[in-house]
Amino acid sequence: MAAKLRKGDTVVVLTGKDKGKTGEIAAVMPKDNKAVVDGVNVAIRHTKQSAASQGGRLPKAMPIDLSNLSLVDKNGKATRVGFRVEGDKKVRYAKTTGEAI
Repeated sequence: MAAKLRKGDTVVVLTGKDKGKTGEIAAVMPKDNKAVVDGVNVAIRHTKQSAASQGGRLPKAMPIDLSNLSLVDKNGKATRVGFRVEGDKKVRYAKTTGEAI
């Protein structure tokens, strides 16, 4: 099945402790059905100091399930994603506005 949400999409969180927050998708893990969103579902991770980086308590964005995310359309509202064929290409479109993404 084609991916409805992709890296770089702006999404809003529908449920959970970060409900209502928006952010950009940094990574998608289709096999786990999860995505990492910048600034959402942040946890503190204790890391050991190394030559490359200083250790300490560092915030890290943790994966969130794709079912808890929804794409943001041009009006700033959550929308579902559909697919249609335009010419010879399959494109994603926002169901609220009908506009291609």
